[in-house]
Amino acid sequence: MSRAVAGVAGVAVALATVLAACGGDDDGATDFDVEPATRPDSDAAFGWTEFGGDRVQTGSLEVPIDPDDPNAGTFDLFVARHLADEDLRVGTLLVNPGGPGVGGSYLAIEADQYFSPTLVAHFDIVGWDPRGTGMSEPAIDCVDDYDRYYAGVDITPDDDAERDAAIRLAQEFQQGCVERSGEFLAHVGTNDSAADIDLLRQALGEDEISYFGFSYGSELGGVWVTRYPDTVRAAVLDGAVDPDADALEASIQQSQGFEQSLTSFLAWCSDSEDCAFRNGGDAEGAFDELMASVDANPVPTEPGRPDLDLGVFVNGVVTSLYTDDLWRELGEALADAAAGDGSGLLALHDLYFERSADGTWADTLEAFQVISCMDNPVRETPEEATAQLDAIRAAAPRIVPATVIWPSCDAFPAPEQGRLGITGAGAGPVVVIGTTGDSATPLEGTRRMAEALEEGVLIVVDAEQHTGYGTDACVTDAVDAYLVAGTVPADGLTCGG
Repeated sequence: MSRAVAGVAGVAVALATVLAACGGDDDGATDFDVEPATRPDSDAAFGWTEFGGDRVQTGSLEVPIDPDDPNAGTFDLFVARHLADEDLRVGTLLVNPGGPGVGGSYLAIEADQYFSPTLVAHFDIVGWDPRGTGMSEPAIDCVDDYDRYYAGVDITPDDDAERDAAIRLAQEFQQGCVERSGEFLAHVGTNDSAADIDLLRQALGEDEISYFGFSYGSELGGVWVTRYPDTVRAAVLDGAVDPDADALEASIQQSQGFEQSLTSFLAWCSDSEDCAFRNGGDAEGAFDELMASVDANPVPTEPGRPDLDLGVFVNGVVTSLYTDDLWRELGEALADAAAGDGSGLLALHDLYFERSADGTWADTLEAFQVISCMDNPVRETPEEATAQLDAIRAAAPRIVPATVIWPSCDAFPAPEQGRLGITGAGAGPVVVIGTTGDSATPLEGTRRMAEALEEGVLIVVDAEQHTGYGTDACVTDAVDAYLVAGTVPADGLTCGG
């Protein structure tokens, strides 16, 4: 999605927070008059083993790196399965949390935390770490120290020397990806992952299969239903992107989404006694002053860690805009930064980049960057990419204060083609969910996804968060009835509020 700022994209931890809060709100599974389906035997393909209980299994599936070159090697996809109730099972539900770059196996391992009891009872819920991500092997790997590349980088350089230093770091990051993962980089794009979905279906022994994708998982699902329409039993795309936007348009749309969410946060903060950054009702003015101050004079954080500069500041703010459940924490972090303590915003920045307590980082943002580049055949120079920032910054001046692009794609191999166009022709009804206050995948782009699909059916959820499933019984029940019983909701159904 957007490359305007370091990472403005679906974030594993933030999305996990949203989904965990959105789990089913009913006490038990809703029963449907649906004939139970026998589970096909897939032990030979996956080598299933029990994982923490008799209803969760893990295994792996070998898929070709390049289907056209058998000598190119294979990926071993890490796969998890949460088994349905035997007397209620209607089939398999593949699930993906987005990113791109986020491993999806946890959605199956902890299925009862993310999906309603109805879906957990009726489906074998299968999540996998897409090629190059998570516990699948080989995994995309570029660098070890995120602080070097995502903190302490001057995103508003004052002269050519500072600008060149930022570009050199971006090129160094890319070179690390090429050196560590170069043999398969050209085969981790969305088209390749969509092909893996069909290989998963075949290995699971299903003629048709159901799919539930969140955030970027909606884009992946859209490509899958377009490429393999005859295998689609049902598909839900939650927090969908505009499928026809080019890289610049997508950056502008997403940056505007975060900008609007930030505007909503600042208005709430100005009016709420619960916001520590209220500043006498002028949170907006105080925020702008703090941004300028941090840019000029970075704020200390914790011993041994980078100071709070403008890049870390923006990343911390962005993390908090995926759901209004994090707004109070953001207010406290901003107030602390104004008082000279940047550790709160650094902690949010670390959440974004999945920094562990031991000081290591997950590879999620590395995978995000590479996969995003592999979906875009254009290879712009740093100068060409930076030239686009004026349009993005004009659309979102607070979220995108940067005057130099970071990172970019120019050192990566170009794919033979960009991501497949999405139509869903022949796939049947596909349910698309959008929320009114979604920062990462704004509602207007979600509407365009529904319109692009041959039989797209839109559900609008009135909520200040990224993705909408589980927000209330309205959207949960509608999705569950569609997935389990094939009952298609009314197009334009509105929930929440």
